[in-house]
Amino acid sequence: MAGPAPIRRTALAVAVLITAILAVVALRPAHSRGQTLASINSRLESTRSKLDHVRGREQTLTSNISALSGRIRSLGGQIASLQRREAKAQAVLDARRAELARVKARYDAEYARYVRLRKELAKAQLVLAKRLVAIYKSDQPDLLQVVMEADGFDDLLVRADYLNRINQQDNEIVGRVKALKDESERKKKLLAALKKQAEAAVAEIAAKRQELADTRAGIQSSRADLASARDAKQNSLSHVRATRKDLEGNLASLEAASAQVTAQLQGSGTAGPVRHGSGNFIWPVNGPIVSPFGMRWGRLHAGVDIAVPSGTPIRAAAGGTVAIAGWVGGYGNYTCINHGGGIATCYGHQTSIGVSVGQSVKQGQVIGTSGCTGHCFGPHVHFEVRINGQPVDPMGYL
Repeated sequence: MAGPAPIRRTALAVAVLITAILAVVALRPAHSRGQTLASINSRLESTRSKLDHVRGREQTLTSNISALSGRIRSLGGQIASLQRREAKAQAVLDARRAELARVKARYDAEYARYVRLRKELAKAQLVLAKRLVAIYKSDQPDLLQVVMEADGFDDLLVRADYLNRINQQDNEIVGRVKALKDESERKKKLLAALKKQAEAAVAEIAAKRQELADTRAGIQSSRADLASARDAKQNSLSHVRATRKDLEGNLASLEAASAQVTAQLQGSGTAGPVRHGSGNFIWPVNGPIVSPFGMRWGRLHAGVDIAVPSGTPIRAAAGGTVAIAGWVGGYGNYTCINHGGGIATCYGHQTSIGVSVGQSVKQGQVIGTSGCTGHCFGPHVHFEVRINGQPVDPMGYL
């Protein structure tokens, strides 16, 4: 990235070039001087063309960065929406986990009952088997045999009751075995259903978590890619802006050089004839405008720069009272004249100031000489018109 040091070296190189050009101008004949001016003007056109291209590139990069920032903000909104979905999904997952825990607890309890049933069934089946074996071995008599062998009616009742009790016990054993077997089958089916329900809940939870994780990863990856692209364009923009500032500095220096060579060719250096415009003011000096009023380098250029050689007398654009006469920051030697009605004119970068604060001056009176004090790239007069202190375009008054 170009910094202040390269710009200062460029400005120094241009200053050396101007000095060399002026020296050559002083020694060469008129036609040779014209060729030197043509060379400078050619470089001016080339620099302006490069500057236009760089400004277009800067505008494109700025638009691209703005668009990328908008897409990143949009992705941020998607992530916020995803986070809300995650919160809802988490509630669902928590409910499913609670349900899964309940299913598992029920499964464990039912499985324990199932195990006990199987044990009871096994015992009942063993009892039934033993009873069947005993019946087979004892050759148990039937009801007719009991009646025939009874010794009287009382004995018959006793024998019949005994037989009924044996049959009732056998029926209870068989019924118990059957009930236990049926209950065991029901528990087995219930356990299978609970297991299937638990597996479905586990699968649903895993799928939901994976879906949310994949969505978040995709959005974060897209945002990272966009941020990387934006950073790359911002780096390019920084380089382009540095190049643009360097070119603008070169352009200002070349314009000042061109104006100074033109002034030398025209034999300037004196006040020359008064230059009138379409307005009520006169021009403070007679020279070309090398930098107009308006935004430049990211801030307002509050006046117009009129290129003339150092030492050119500066005239008051209109009569009035001197309000400022001294050094003012980047303006260098700076004079402001109050013309009444809230209107004032100001003159910057003077080599010398010829008036003092409070002094009355007339239109066309010399108030100082041109130069390059303060922040500038070549000798010129920075001329401003201010209305109630606010700068306006001077071209509407010249």
